[in-house]
Amino acid sequence: MGVDLSFLVRSLAEQATPEPGTDLLRLPTERELVSSLDISRGALREQLSMLEMLGFLTRTQGRGSYLGVPDAGFIQLYFDLSNELGQLGGGQFRSAREMLEISMSEAAARLATADDVEVLRDLVDEMVRASAAGEDDRALEADLDFHRRLFTIVDNPIFTLLHDGLSHVLRDEVVDRRRVAVARAPLAPGEERVIDTVHYGIVDAVENRDGEAARAAMRRHFEVWSSLTGES
Repeated sequence: MGVDLSFLVRSLAEQATPEPGTDLLRLPTERELVSSLDISRGALREQLSMLEMLGFLTRTQGRGSYLGVPDAGFIQLYFDLSNELGQLGGGQFRSAREMLEISMSEAAARLATADDVEVLRDLVDEMVRASAAGEDDRALEADLDFHRRLFTIVDNPIFTLLHDGLSHVLRDEVVDRRRVAVARAPLAPGEERVIDTVHYGIVDAVENRDGEAARAAMRRHFEVWSSLTGES
């Protein structure tokens, strides 16, 4: 007879031993689990294999099996496969990302320290310098780091997981959007790219702890990108 996976995980966690220095839980042996859970060895192995496939279980030769929470690869794979199957599309991913980042900018305005603000401003400065030097890849990475930093400030693993999944599935599109924006708005000597400088408004709002201004600045950021790339 099959075992409900959530019940199994709860039962496994109750019997597991915390691994010192990690977030992992070391499981008892298969024999002990078969006895305590009152299921067949075959059924147990099937469920453990499912947990391993989902990233909630790791097996180490000679050491045993461990329960743990998977990294962002779990949701990245889900988004990738859903996109390939046509269940989720680019418009939905973009909309989810924008709504999430607008909310995160407001939350960051409440939670950011002076050090956080300094890091954010340094990342925008890096975007500007990289663009001026024609190093668009470096500007892109600073841009991506800026947005992820907002999630680091908020420090909610649920939102961070969603951000990492959305950033993964949208990365190629973000790269293409920056290329289009750069091509459509070439820099004259001494000029700065608006797709970079628009981030300063977000930093200023976060520094002033003004959540509404941060939301408005993030919306403005997306509007600037849309106007330059021709997206609605």
